[in-house]
Amino acid sequence: MDPYDVILYPMMTESASLMVEKENKLVFVVNLKAGKADIKRAVEVLYEVRVKEINTQITPQGEKKAFIKLKPEYKAADVAIKLGIL
Repeated sequence: MDPYDVILYPMMTESASLMVEKENKLVFVVNLKAGKADIKRAVEVLYEVRVKEINTQITPQGEKKAFIKLKPEYKAADVAIKLGIL
């Protein structure tokens, strides 16, 4: 899957901004058909970071959210600033 087809858009809610600061996590809405391996590859290619862990969730609205924890040497806040969401 093409990385641009996997990541739809970043999600920045109040709880997501706390995750960025405290847990070094980013939250994205992703393609429903994308698996964890697709999401990991897309994030690493698009944002030039290394991913430690991914959790996914299907929302009641039918969207798939990915909670992406970065490796300690990368800061989620730096990626969020590059994206213009923090």
